[in-house]
Amino acid sequence: MGAVPKHRVSRHQRGNRRRHQRLKAPNIVICPNCGAFMQAHRVCRACGVYRGRQVIAQKERD
Repeated sequence: MGAVPKHRVSRHQRGNRRRHQRLKAPNIVICPNCGAFMQAHRVCRACGVYRGRQVIAQKERD
């Protein structure tokens, strides 16, 4: 036999229990090198720079 609840859990109580499971918006900042939007503490996808250093070589765009 498994655990069987004695009383029904209300929607409010169920929501309070699941409150921490919501999705959080990513922390978006502006790249100081090129001005594009990027996630904080990650390499900029537009220019490939992280903390003032060129980390990823970008291809030349036509």
